[in-house]
Amino acid sequence: MHQIGVVGLSYRHAGVDEVARFAVPRAQIPACLPALRTLLRASEILYIGTCNRVEVVYSTEDGSAAGDARREVFRLLTGREPEPGEAARILRAWTGEAAVEHLFLLACGLDSAQTGEHEIAAQLRGAWEDSRAAQTCGPVLDRLIGEALGMARRVRRLGAGVRAPSLGDLAADRVLQHLGDTGGRVALIGVSAMTRRCAAVLHQAKVPLLIVNRTLQAAEELAAAVGGEALSLDRFRDQPPSLAAAVLAAGGGEPVLDESALARLGARTRSAPAPLLIDFGVPPNVDPLVAQHAGIARVGMDHLIEAAQGRRLAQLMRLAPVRAAIDDQLARLRTELATRALGPRLADLRGTFEQIAAQEVTRALAHELRTLDEHQRGQVERLGRAVALRLAHLPLAGLRAAAEHASADAVDAFFDGTRSKRRKV
Repeated sequence: MHQIGVVGLSYRHAGVDEVARFAVPRAQIPACLPALRTLLRASEILYIGTCNRVEVVYSTEDGSAAGDARREVFRLLTGREPEPGEAARILRAWTGEAAVEHLFLLACGLDSAQTGEHEIAAQLRGAWEDSRAAQTCGPVLDRLIGEALGMARRVRRLGAGVRAPSLGDLAADRVLQHLGDTGGRVALIGVSAMTRRCAAVLHQAKVPLLIVNRTLQAAEELAAAVGGEALSLDRFRDQPPSLAAAVLAAGGGEPVLDESALARLGARTRSAPAPLLIDFGVPPNVDPLVAQHAGIARVGMDHLIEAAQGRRLAQLMRLAPVRAAIDDQLARLRTELATRALGPRLADLRGTFEQIAAQEVTRALAHELRTLDEHQRGQVERLGRAVALRLAHLPLAGLRAAAEHASADAVDAFFDGTRSKRRKV
């Protein structure tokens, strides 16, 4: 696991605006991944971008231990050199087992703003698919992400019958509070995990829905599932209907609704309270100052995350068995990978024991035991091999047991020492 590294930032130590500075628009990810792999001298790389985090996962090119790659990641994602100390201040880095643990916690929702949510697993799978499509993912990250998503499935089984929380639920609750007794139609702009979750909650509350997306077909599919209407994003921007609220979770680096679109939206609802906008976009789908100038209330990711944090402790207590399961999985993976990496070296050491024993038997048969007949000579040779294997068993078993706890440097030092002694023999 020592060759795995993760660099990034999230809501836990950065504001949404700062996360947005490092976000890569979905359309640019295929070009960004190979460039980042080259810059980090990595063999494999994956980019994770959600509404409240940006992270880069990589495996080193030569299998060496991952180092601090924050400066390189900062440079590529922002397009400029960091000031002294800036990359270390803004970005977080995990290497080795800590990186693997972080990904497990991430996949299981334990590092999410809404603790225990399931959407992150789908987002992680999407990042994996993007990396595989760009041919920047290979056997190491395939195995790692597969293990992480396997842990996420275990979480869902552990929580069977309990509805997992979601920021989408908080957004839907905020919309329902805004609607009150007056009702009104709600637009969901962008087909994503968050808007799907909102759609399910609002549909259950019998709120009329309008599904808006750049690709009309995706909007029509979700609208058919929740009994709403579908509209293309271009048409919505040109001719927005009267709305009570809108939830936005569309990708892209530019605002989805600009000043003129908001002005048209506000003009359609002058006879009623101004619509409420809930913006999941990173960068924002609606500029906060533009929304304020248009007289339209906007709730951004910062507000939703703050609301979710109030529930975090209770969710962590509920998910304590998940934390224990992650620890068990890490221990199993640690043992498996250590044994796999050590296997060829153990086989070489066992072969050395047999070689030394065979040399000593040959020497004895040529001198002290030269009078033995063929049958007796065969017995001595077999005895030499058996003794060599028995003597090798104890140190080999000890090395297997120690491999999962000792550092790679300690194991290397042991084998370097045995090689030097073998040369002397």
